[in-house]
Amino acid sequence: MKNEMQVSAGILIVGLGGNNGVTLLAGQLANKHGLEWETLTGRVSANWFGCLTQIPSRGVHGGVGYQGRIKGLASASSAAIGGWDIRPTPLGQALYECRVLEPDLVRQVREEMDCTEIMKGFGIRPSSESPSTTLQPMYDIRTWKEKNSVDGHITVIWSASVERPSEAVYSTPDELLDAIHDDSNGDDISPSMLYAAAAALEGCSFVNGGSQNTLSPAMNALFDEAYRRDASGVSPKCALSKFAPYSTNKAYCLGTDYKAGQTKFKTAAVEYLRALGLTPRVIASSNHLGNNDMLNLTTKKTLNAKMRVKSDIFGPWQEENLDHKVSVMYCPYIGDEKRDFVEYTSLGFLGSPHTMVTYTRCMDSILCVPLMVDAAIWCDYFVNNNVSAGDAAKATAYLFKVPEGDAKGVDPGFF
Repeated sequence: MKNEMQVSAGILIVGLGGNNGVTLLAGQLANKHGLEWETLTGRVSANWFGCLTQIPSRGVHGGVGYQGRIKGLASASSAAIGGWDIRPTPLGQALYECRVLEPDLVRQVREEMDCTEIMKGFGIRPSSESPSTTLQPMYDIRTWKEKNSVDGHITVIWSASVERPSEAVYSTPDELLDAIHDDSNGDDISPSMLYAAAAALEGCSFVNGGSQNTLSPAMNALFDEAYRRDASGVSPKCALSKFAPYSTNKAYCLGTDYKAGQTKFKTAAVEYLRALGLTPRVIASSNHLGNNDMLNLTTKKTLNAKMRVKSDIFGPWQEENLDHKVSVMYCPYIGDEKRDFVEYTSLGFLGSPHTMVTYTRCMDSILCVPLMVDAAIWCDYFVNNNVSAGDAAKATAYLFKVPEGDAKGVDPGFF
């Protein structure tokens, strides 16, 4: 019999002290304690709105919401949440400083959040650092799981700022592991790749919430439990042996970049236009916000990574001659509030133009956190039900701007 204190799933966030991490943790505490707080429009009670795995179904035919419809979906309110950050700022203080949630709610969760442990993260690895230090996340995951009595599946989520793309190419998981183990920073191994590899070796799923190219055929192959199982007991010189002990448990590698705000609605809008039989010709969009992630996009290499995933969202539809333009702007005053403007022009009956415009504004973290929750809960459910990596990737493709790995080429429409 399971210990009553044990939780059903674990969520580890790389960048726990960032806006997404502290918003997720505050939301969980609000739901766990049944909190209420005052807003400009009235009193609000805690909820999981936006999390398809956490809200009950509604509507004549079941509609949205899977809680209660699918037996075995974990409750996010009872999940263990932890993670890493390169900053030591207490999480309650970080929540206060990010100005995402209402002050009355922040006041109620701040003290408890300040007591939450932050594991020491890392950015670019110094060339003098040893491989054992580099894969400290393996040890962190193992000890965190034991300390929090996590008896379900753990998902590691990259929620730190967008990295510059890695220029290294590895054709096999052995090449990738050798490069990680022997790296002197010449192989261009990014921090997200190290966290992803550590997750795989600990039997945890990894979700790339950023737009950098963490996922690759070699990385995906590392998550194949058959690879880790079949390599056991082979030559002591094999790449895997350098990281023993490691797990052979099933785990998934998902991404890339959450389809949270403008891109999600843009996909749904174009899906609507296509459903009408119209032919999209121009999609011109701009979005601006002032959080740290947008600040990071002022660097050309990281901006290129973001532009890749934003521009490729319609790829599988093969809409010829579609002129899709995207611009992003860093506006510090706006903070975490994301604002976007999009104009859609299509050709209708007899080639006549059809144009519509959308304007959206919402806190970026409010848009992203439900996707982080759903990704982790789905991973836990799929592992418990022995769902194949391919099916899990296809089922969660709706969460990402550019579904990669086994989800590559999946219809990008939300519905």
